Amino acid sequence: MTLIDGKAVSEQVKREIAAEVADIVANGGKRPHLAAILVGHDGGSETYVAAKVKACEVCGFKSTLIRYESDVTEDELLAKVRELNADDDVDGFIVQLPLPKHISEQKVIETIDYRKDVDGFHPINVGRMSIGLPCYVSATPNGILELLRRYNIETQGKKCVILGRSNIVGKPMAALMMQKAYPGDATVTVCHSRSRDLVKECQEADILIAAMGQPNFVKAEMVKEGAVVIDVGTTRVPDATKKSGFKLTGDVKFDEVAPKCSFITPVPGGVGPMTIVSLMRNTLLAGKKAIYK
Repeated sequence: MTLIDGKAVSEQVKREIAAEVADIVANGGKRPHLAAILVGHDGGSETYVAAKVKACEVCGFKSTLIRYESDVTEDELLAKVRELNADDDVDGFIVQLPLPKHISEQKVIETIDYRKDVDGFHPINVGRMSIGLPCYVSATPNGILELLRRYNIETQGKKCVILGRSNIVGKPMAALMMQKAYPGDATVTVCHSRSRDLVKECQEADILIAAMGQPNFVKAEMVKEGAVVIDVGTTRVPDATKKSGFKLTGDVKFDEVAPKCSFITPVPGGVGPMTIVSLMRNTLLAGKKAIYK
């Protein structure tokens, strides 16, 4: 069993990005600039945004954090999005999800200029991704592809089962794993809360990607010997022994599943760090105008 070390890979990618940014700036180019909008004080969002700001520093990017209280109106937020769309100094920006209930996430996503949508959530980027055109690929699926690539995990002709059909992970992951490319060329099955024989589907998977947000859902009997298991889940589970009062728990019951795997990602330290580094890579592409002029 090989443990896929997302933390180590993410540090490597950040070093590669930083070297490229240093070159761009040394040659008189513009330093990439990422802006982030954070609404309210959701614990998970605070942690993610802090990590993104820190990653910008490591990569040599300029970063701007724009904060609003959770009672901000939808109109006010949309006005800020339009302002960032028009700001030539900002190469890419994100609006950290989830947003308060009174704000339409879809409306916010669609208002973002797709050429600055480094989260890869805009319908134009999603559509381009689904037919294999250059675009900003959403961060978590992109991070998973990078892990498969860096660990030389074979995907061609393999049966890939994805647990979860969210717009952010499940659906794009399915589209990417069936692309004519590496990683890709897999035979893909997507399972969800309405799937029948979900256990049987999992047992047949060469590559199992769990993205349901249900702690410890995948048990040893659901995984075949030698499978590759990618755990996207990060649920905060109360834990009195931790200073924070909780621990991050994946969708896979790691201790019992790991011995059966050829490769497995831990939680934390697997997919999570790669998500942030994918956002950095999209920001670099935006800064270079590599996808959209």
